[in-house]
This record gives sequence, C-alpha cells and structure tokens, in this order.
Amino acid sequence: MLIVQKFGGTSVGDLERIQNVANRVSESVKKGNDVVVVVSAMSGETNKLVGYAEHFSKDPARAEMDMLLSSGERVTASLLSIALQEMGHQATAMSGRKAGIVTDKHHTKARIEEIDPSAMQEAVKEGKIVVVAGFQGVNAEGDITTLGRGGSDLSAVAIAGALKADLCEIYTDVSGIYTTDPRIEPKAKKLDKISYDEMLELASLGAKVLQNRSVEMAKKLNVNLVTRTSFSNEEGTLITKEENIMEAPLVSGIALDRNQARISLFGVKDRPGIASDIFNRLASAEVNVDMIIQNKAVDETTNIDFTVPVGDLSDAKAIVDSFVQNGEINADSYNEDICKVSVVGVGMRSHTGVAAKAFSTMADNNININMISTSEIKISMVIDEKYAELAVRGLHDAYELDK
Repeated sequence: MLIVQKFGGTSVGDLERIQNVANRVSESVKKGNDVVVVVSAMSGETNKLVGYAEHFSKDPARAEMDMLLSSGERVTASLLSIALQEMGHQATAMSGRKAGIVTDKHHTKARIEEIDPSAMQEAVKEGKIVVVAGFQGVNAEGDITTLGRGGSDLSAVAIAGALKADLCEIYTDVSGIYTTDPRIEPKAKKLDKISYDEMLELASLGAKVLQNRSVEMAKKLNVNLVTRTSFSNEEGTLITKEENIMEAPLVSGIALDRNQARISLFGVKDRPGIASDIFNRLASAEVNVDMIIQNKAVDETTNIDFTVPVGDLSDAKAIVDSFVQNGEINADSYNEDICKVSVVGVGMRSHTGVAAKAFSTMADNNININMISTSEIKISMVIDEKYAELAVRGLHDAYELDK
C-alpha cells in the first residue's frame, strides 16, 4: 500500500515533534507500506522569515519572498529525513523542484500545473522513504514558487494523485471533521466519513481543518483523503466519493463563518448592466463576493445586498464609493457585526423539510435571518454575530447531530 502522509506546522513544531513524526512514519513502514511524506515549515518559521524580509522592505519582491519562504519546508524535510536515517530507514529529502512539482508563474500564490513523479517513484522503488518539502514548486523558467495558503495540503494531494497512492493522510492538531466546532457545541461528534462535496461546502463556509483548494484537487484526482491528529492514534475522518458512503446522512455538519461583512446599496440606478459593472469591478479588485440579494424598488431603482470577507471590506468600499460619486447609487451602509451559519448535507438532495427546520429553529431562538442562500446540499443564513453560538447549538440539536 502506498500512503502519502502530510504533517503540518504544529505537528513538526520543534525537534521533539519531528522525532514523533519520524516514529509515526516508521510505524507505517514497518506495517509494510511505502510512504511518501510531505511536510510544512516548523510552526512560527514562516512568520519569522516574513519578519526578516519586512525589516528591509515593506513590499519585498514576490519572487524573492518565494525563495525565502520555501526554505522553511526544506529545513523540516531535511531534519525528518535525518531522523529517519538515524532510526535505520533509508530516507531522502526532496525540494518541490526535485519532486517534479511544476507550477504557473504566479509568485506567492502559484497553482500546480503538473507533477513529474519519476524521481519519487524511483526512490520508492529503491525502498526509500521520500520526504518532500511542501508548499512549493518550480515554474517553467526554473524559478521557485510557493502555493499560498494551505499549500502543503495541496502538495500532498497532488503528489498522491500523481503517484496513484492508495491514501493521503493529512495530519493536523485536530482529530478529524466534526459535526460542528466542539468549542461551541461540546456534543459535536466526529464524522467517520464525509463526501468531497460536503467537505468543500464546510471548508468554504468557515471550517478550518482543510482548505477547499486541496479538497477540490482530491475530488478531481479521486484521492481518498483522511484528516487526523498527529498527537494520538485516534482514527480520523475519510473524505471520499459520495458513492463510497453507504448511507448519506440528511445533515453532516453546521458551519460558522464570523469573517463576513454585509454591504447594502440603496437606490441603485435600474439600468441594464449596472449589477455587471459593480460586480466586475469587485472581481477585478479580487474582492470575494458571497451571498447576493437584489430587490426592485418602486422608483426605477433597485437595492442590492451582498456579503464579503471582512478583509476585503475596505477594497469593496472604495469601489462602491466610486459608484455613489457617479450618482448611480444613492446610499450605502456596511455591517461587520454579522456572521454566516450554514447547514450542510448531501442527504438534502433527496429529503424535504430541511430548510423549514432551519428557519423554525431560528424562530424558536428569536434569531432574525437577514439573508438566505441555498444550494443542493447547503442552506446558509446571515444573522447578527451576537447570536452565532446560539444558532449553531440550536441547529445542532434540531438535526440531532450528536446521535
């Protein structure tokens, strides 16, 4: 069995934890598995390197930042390989370049274009444990690139797909995917299995265990993905094709996203293309728009409400202000004291009444819903932030997710 194992920054946070990772990898090998390991930088290392760069420049060149930041993962890979060799294993550390990871040219947020797995395959054939520095690759010009947030997870999934691995294990500081955040609802239950689509929804709706880019790639490459903790032998959660899940639950989880702001536009000039103009400008500024509601007013104008991540709010304000100044929007308002709570489950496709229960639960808890968005497997509601935890606990109970 060929397994790709990825260990994040907290799992390799110091030398003792790197040794613990070496012990875990060794156990997998002793069970007869071939293992390829992907590692992040030691926790805090990337921030330290960014601090070094900012000592010299407030806006360092992105190509230089890639060269600098990619070193953190290479340090971890080398140390883990040395630890494994000392335990009697054949091991070899590889940079993203050596592992054959080819990306596009976008420094600090590159996308993987292809992987030539031949060097890794040859090393595995020779009986070696391959330890790959995650988060990085090389573009067609030979320049080092980094993959942005969640890049090491992405490296691991892409490598698993290229090697046609039987399993890709993502080790973090949490033991799997839960029905909701256990810090909010202590009765939250860890899921044994979840579909790619459900995990994509949960990841995009605020669940922090996995980045949606890595889940998207796992689905595309048909990689069986397991997320589990590196601090115990507890079983994790398998993320797989929907058909591999015997009985799809009605609702799998409740997600909460506090990182949302609501923008309300009043008296928008009701002409063909106005919405296109506004949202194209927002897209050009890389403002990530989520939920949108448009209501036609009585005076040949329309009102538009939409949500954006809090970090994009200032950019969005600047664009909206330009339309106000041009007289195409009469007034605007902004609200950061909101959150988005979502109900996710593939079972919604074949069951009725899921939305009705969500809305009834909000009503029973005297929580007003400001905006609603739905898809085949998701219901999202924007509510006042002060009711966030009450809403999560109420929905968790309503769908009996602790049973």
